[in-house]
Amino acid sequence: MQNQYDYIILGAGLSGLTTALRMARDPFFKNASIAIIDQDLHKKNDRTWCFWETTPDLFESVVSYSWPSVLIKGNKQSTTIDISPYTYKKVESEQLYAFAKAELSQHSNITFIQGKLTHVTEKENGAIAKTIDHEYHAATILNSIYKPEQLENQQEAVVLQQHFVGWFVKTDKAVFNPKVATYMDFSIPQKGNCRFMYVLPTSTQEALIEYTLFSKDLLPKEEYEKAIKDYLNNLGVTDYEITDREYGSIPMTTYDFTQHNSKHILHIGTAGGWTKASTGYTFKHTLKKSAALIDFLKSGKPLKNYSLKNRWTFYDGVLLEVLAAHNERGAEIFTRMFKKGKAAHIFRFLDEESSYKDELEVILSAPKIPFIKAAFKVLFKK
Repeated sequence: MQNQYDYIILGAGLSGLTTALRMARDPFFKNASIAIIDQDLHKKNDRTWCFWETTPDLFESVVSYSWPSVLIKGNKQSTTIDISPYTYKKVESEQLYAFAKAELSQHSNITFIQGKLTHVTEKENGAIAKTIDHEYHAATILNSIYKPEQLENQQEAVVLQQHFVGWFVKTDKAVFNPKVATYMDFSIPQKGNCRFMYVLPTSTQEALIEYTLFSKDLLPKEEYEKAIKDYLNNLGVTDYEITDREYGSIPMTTYDFTQHNSKHILHIGTAGGWTKASTGYTFKHTLKKSAALIDFLKSGKPLKNYSLKNRWTFYDGVLLEVLAAHNERGAEIFTRMFKKGKAAHIFRFLDEESSYKDELEVILSAPKIPFIKAAFKVLFKK
C-alpha cells in the first residue's frame, strides 16, 4: 500500500471534498498524488446545506430545491423578500458526498483511504497522519478535523453556537408556500435568547422545520422539539409525519484557527475558521475559502502565511460581541437589518463581497449604542 503522498486531506466531509474537487479540476495538481482519509467513507444524509448564490458553482447538479424569495418575520411585521439576483438553494449531504466521490474516483492521482485517525505529526520535511493501522506521509496535510477543546481552552475570543434541531415533516393539510423559504421567523418566544424558526418548504405539505438559536448554551433536546410542535400547532397542524430529523451545533467565533497551522499542516473547514463567524453558516464560505486556498497553494507561499483576516473579521467580531452581551436583542438586530437594507446588499455583506456603501447601509440599520460599545471593545482587543 502506498503511504507517501504530495497532499493528504483529513476528512471526507464538506471542506475536504470541496477542496479535493477544486484540486482535481485544476491542471496545476494533475500530477500531484492526493489521499483523502476518513473513518467513514460511506456517509449518509447527515445534514442539509442551504446557501444563496447568483451563478452556479461546484454543486449545482445536486441542488435539490431552490427558492426565489425568503421570509423574515418578527412579532409585529412579516416581510417576503425577492432576493434576485440571488437564489436560495438546498443541497442534501448524501447527494453531495456521492457526487464528489464519483468525480474524484475518476482521477488516478486521488486515493480514498478508510481509517480512524489517531494523530497528526509535523516533521522537518513533511507531516505524518497516523491511523489505527497505518502511517501516511505527505509534503502537505490539509486537516479538517475540528477540535472543540481549542475554543474551550481559550478566553480571548467570543464563542457562541448556532445550534438547532430540525424535523422533516409531511402535514395533513396545505400550510406551506413552496416558493418562499422562511429564513428567520422571530415570532416565537425568545426567552432571553436569539431564537428563530427556519422553514424550508418543498411542497404545500412538506418542509424542513428547524428551531435555531444563536447563543452560548445548548438546550435539552426536548426543548427544541417542543418548540417545533408548538410552531406546527400555531399553523393549525396537529396531524403530521416526521420523515427525518437532524441536529447540529456550529461554533460562531472570530478565534484565529490559523494559529494552529504549521510548515506542513494547514487546517480547513470549521477547523480552519471557514465557518462564517457572525452566523455559523458554513456551506457558501467553504466554496469561497476552498477556491482561495487553491490559489494560495499554487502560489508556493509558506503555509504559515495563510490568513483569513480581513475587514469582515472586524464586523463579525462586533456582531458577536453584541450577541454575547445582548443575546435577547438578536431578533431586533436581524429584523432591522432586513427591514432597512436590501437583501442583495446584506447577502454581499455576509459573503464578504460588499462595498463600503453596502457595509454602511448594514451598519446604519443596527442599534447604535450596543454596536458602538462592541466596536470599541473589538478594537481594544486588537
